[in-house]
Amino acid sequence: MKKRFPRIYRHIAARFAPDTQFGLHLTAGVALLGLAVWLFGAIASEVVAGSHITLIDQQVADWFHGHAASGWTPFMLFVTHWHAPAGVLAMSFMLAIYFHVRRARYWLASLALAVPGGLLLNVLLKYIFQRARPSFGNPLLTLDSFSFPSGHTSGAVLFYGVFAAYLVCATRPWPLRAVQVGAALGMVALVALSRVYLGVHYLSDVLAAMAVSGAWLATCITAMSTLRRRRAVRVTE
Repeated sequence: MKKRFPRIYRHIAARFAPDTQFGLHLTAGVALLGLAVWLFGAIASEVVAGSHITLIDQQVADWFHGHAASGWTPFMLFVTHWHAPAGVLAMSFMLAIYFHVRRARYWLASLALAVPGGLLLNVLLKYIFQRARPSFGNPLLTLDSFSFPSGHTSGAVLFYGVFAAYLVCATRPWPLRAVQVGAALGMVALVALSRVYLGVHYLSDVLAAMAVSGAWLATCITAMSTLRRRRAVRVTE
């Protein structure tokens, strides 16, 4: 292929080059974006159609409500209240100050786009789908807003996603990078679990939130990374 189609070969090779302005980071970002959008679309279509996933939702919701232990409830309430939009924005503000002090302009821009923009996108999607929350006779927590997708889970994906991406880029040892990514994924899973445990979201709500917020996160980080690389190339020219 290299000899027969040199132009195509160079184009494909450039898409996987780690140091070019339209290289591997852009390819990976577009791939993640496409996968996340597809996952969200698949979940949303199942929810709208009332397909099998809604039966699983109800079974999971009933199981958690029936097995809710009083010893875990205060902890789950703490996790869920800490990751309310106000809490996520407060943590984002503190991280923004850190980025400003470190003069990490592109990370600051990524954070400013990802978190507020992603939270607004979540609100828009709630009003588009208007799905009612789970209903129980003796609920642990009661909310009047719409359910799909989960705003708390979206906020966790956006904040911890930007934070983990920054730490991974600033860290050299791969084992430490794996720990950082694992910790971020663990926090997102914990927030999602708290929402299902407390009976204010279905399983598909939190899964859809992970997908759509992952898509928005990939868009913001990839865009800022591409902009940084393009400006670096112009400076060296």
